Amino acid sequence: MISSLSRVRNGSRALRFLLVAVGLALGSVEGAQAGDLPALFKERVKSVVAVEFFTETELDRRPTVTAALVADAKGTLVLPPNVINPQIPPDKLKDFRVYLPGRPVSEYSSGEYLGQDPVSGWHFVRVGETLRAALSPVTTFGLRAAMNEPALGEEFWGIGLRGKDEDFTPYFLANRISHVQSLPERTAIALGEVAAPGLPVFDRAGAFAGVAIGGFGQTFVQYSHKDRGLPVMLLNMEESAVFQLAADVASWLERVPADVSGRPISWLGAYGLEPMDPEVAAFLKLGDQSGSVVSEVLEGSPAEAAGLQPRDIILAVDGQPLPRFKPDRVVVTHLERQLGYRQPGEDVALTVLRGTERVEIKARLADQPRLLREADRTYFDKLGFTAREFVYGDGVVRRVKMADHQGVIAHFVKQSGPAGTAGLRPDDWIREVDGVEVKTYAEAVEKLAAIESNALRSEFVLLTSRNGETAVLRVKLR
Repeated sequence: MISSLSRVRNGSRALRFLLVAVGLALGSVEGAQAGDLPALFKERVKSVVAVEFFTETELDRRPTVTAALVADAKGTLVLPPNVINPQIPPDKLKDFRVYLPGRPVSEYSSGEYLGQDPVSGWHFVRVGETLRAALSPVTTFGLRAAMNEPALGEEFWGIGLRGKDEDFTPYFLANRISHVQSLPERTAIALGEVAAPGLPVFDRAGAFAGVAIGGFGQTFVQYSHKDRGLPVMLLNMEESAVFQLAADVASWLERVPADVSGRPISWLGAYGLEPMDPEVAAFLKLGDQSGSVVSEVLEGSPAEAAGLQPRDIILAVDGQPLPRFKPDRVVVTHLERQLGYRQPGEDVALTVLRGTERVEIKARLADQPRLLREADRTYFDKLGFTAREFVYGDGVVRRVKMADHQGVIAHFVKQSGPAGTAGLRPDDWIREVDGVEVKTYAEAVEKLAAIESNALRSEFVLLTSRNGETAVLRVKLR
């Protein structure tokens, strides 16, 4: 993600950027040949853009700028998963602007948010027609074949983008592969940065080889004269040395959501999945068999209906054993991917280990319960807080039965406002208003709206719950 924070770039990076800019100025663009990096670079820059959008909060509009790749000829763009807070409702994402690298930022085109894919986590945006002719889908340049997995020492390259104040000028990145592993998609780790997170990576011939991902930092030890050495993680937010191989993730480019909610989203309801301990696998004589331990089975879920139980160890899905991964925790992501590829209403067969006995379970997946980002919410300016609908996930984290899913959640609290001064905090569970139990979001909004509109009201009372403890808050309005 291109951050608005201060940038620290060493001299070698600046020199590399300058040399590439000169090379591109001298290079031919009349049909790039394999190995002609300046020409290949100039062609493939057409498959990347910069995207800016604004997140509306109760008090302001916050800008976000990120890099994105071009997925298809319809102008569909792919944004990295972490650029949007998963709690933000899609209707709070405003004014998408798409910029061509190196063009004046005044020439941007508008974009439309399409939603988030539940499998990849990618966000999809569609750019206006005026800009589409200048773009090339990343798949235009050919897909590196699955059998041609990166060899150790093989060089790959990609694109980085400077900041908005520099018109998102593109620059060249390249490095050699040091390691390839399954996480669970086949993932290559290079000796240094190869592209901005979310942007494509290419091989020397210019074929689409993968998509760079963020989140992989370098660990150092920091010492001082007074304190012991402490580990420090340095994370480069603008460039990445890690990319998922195109052979595994290219199909994700076609997973454009049908609506901004990302629906449909398949749901099993096995909660708190953990990898099976290798020592447990050895004790049970499972060999290379991997497994995922179910911590909890959610109430009203397909897992509960199918008879799945806590401490069951899922060994296989539809007869396919879960593979062994390193680190072991990757098996959980693999299992979630396998379920995510399916549609609500589909049956899935699970082979589980219950104690020392293997049990076959068939579950029919359902559509995921209403998510936090889909919850209704209302801001009461005079009261100084936003009331949010209580959704299924709120009950899970608070460990309450579905019959007790009622009231509303304090989504936002203005610290200097009446509710904040009285002690209300974000994520507090509001159970009563003025001594009356509010069972639904509609009831809560009606009562709070009546208080907000009553100019004669000097105070009101909220009954709240926080971390299992109940409190009565007297909110003074004047």
